[in-house]
Amino acid sequence: MPATSPGNDADAQLTLDRLRNLVGSGRIDTVLLAVPDLQGRLKGKRYNARHFLERVAHQGAEMCAYVLATDVDMRPVDGFKLTSWETGYQDLVVTPAMSTLRLVPWMPGTALVLGDVADRHEEPIEVAPRQMLRRQLTRLAVHGLHVKTGLETEFVLYQGSGDQALKPLAVENLDYALDHTPVALRFFRRLEAGLAGAGLPVEAVKTEGAGGQVEVTFPYGGPLTACDGHLIFKHATRALGTRIGLTPTFMAAPETGVASGLHLHISLWKDGTSMLTDPDGTLSPLAEHAIAGLLDALPQLGPLYAPNINSYKRYLPDSFAPTAFTWGHDNRTCAIRVVGHGENLHLEVRVPGADANPYLALTAAVAAINHGITQRLTPGPANTGNPYGAGGTPLPSTLKQAQVAFRHSPIVRDAIGTEVVDHYAHLARLEIDNHQRIVTDAERHRWLTRA
Repeated sequence: MPATSPGNDADAQLTLDRLRNLVGSGRIDTVLLAVPDLQGRLKGKRYNARHFLERVAHQGAEMCAYVLATDVDMRPVDGFKLTSWETGYQDLVVTPAMSTLRLVPWMPGTALVLGDVADRHEEPIEVAPRQMLRRQLTRLAVHGLHVKTGLETEFVLYQGSGDQALKPLAVENLDYALDHTPVALRFFRRLEAGLAGAGLPVEAVKTEGAGGQVEVTFPYGGPLTACDGHLIFKHATRALGTRIGLTPTFMAAPETGVASGLHLHISLWKDGTSMLTDPDGTLSPLAEHAIAGLLDALPQLGPLYAPNINSYKRYLPDSFAPTAFTWGHDNRTCAIRVVGHGENLHLEVRVPGADANPYLALTAAVAAINHGITQRLTPGPANTGNPYGAGGTPLPSTLKQAQVAFRHSPIVRDAIGTEVVDHYAHLARLEIDNHQRIVTDAERHRWLTRA
């Protein structure tokens, strides 16, 4: 059965008063307080709903600081300034962001709210993903501009779970197909219904070219809201997939030759007017500054949109993933695609992979746009053909290359601050060091009997 909300008249977005009514009637008994971590996952605690209303909603809660200073395995590792064995792994203060309070229909009797983190002196934690994006949006507001964002993500569905041998849900190319297996249709319906019940209606769902690959597009909205919704969407995708024997993955390159992206659709607005086009429909000077900033700064911001070793295996020629920083009009092989008409014209940043933390990927894009506008940069000519092998700054080919560029870039340090650079450069270093010690199946297959 499709996921349903508690009560036919229930809106997905909740106020405290409405939550109180749902708790009083017995329809909600649990509230999840979640913080987006460095990898773009929801981390937090389950609270008794009455306790949440009586205390947490007004006084906040505590969470160990290592939630924002750890690798994907949640190890308490050395090298982060935020917390360490020397500081005793202190708590951070988590304040519920009540505008994010909502139902999560795929978890019966449950509501969810995201939290913002601060230290004991009520100073925001600058390395927290939501705070990083908020800071860049504030910098952009100095120019009188605000951002509208739509996210479009790809992922791959596998049959099986746990220790079972996984195989793609489909083996053939089902790009734009409308004929799907009963299992796929059941998953799509449950996902669409669950997200709608959480106040996150999708714009479109389509299958892609790789076996089992799916693309989901969300409507335009505020950038923080878009990123909040994306993490909740990933939570729903995993929860609902598991229940029918499916394993979804948001790896950028889950198999050789398969590439899944997280495309950022961005437009710039001022006083209710799109600022990317002139009255004659051509690109405005501001749009050119923004494009040039993306081309100039994104090459140095790699760890924010391509955070692990696997991320860089997506950037292959003839894959619809970019290999160089180029731009063009309605060209899906460019890193920056200018698409749409009139007030619907926007920039599609095609560089981030599906594995990217959306707050960090959008932080990188907005920081780069800020850079281009501030420096009044102008891009070279738009690419009008196949950009593979046609020039442009190459994308980083490895996480190590990206980490070095990120750590030493004056542009990046000016844009996001030394504290944030050091934090995420160290996170990338942890990923590099981890993989350098691991012997992979691919190595054994290639060398076991040949060395």
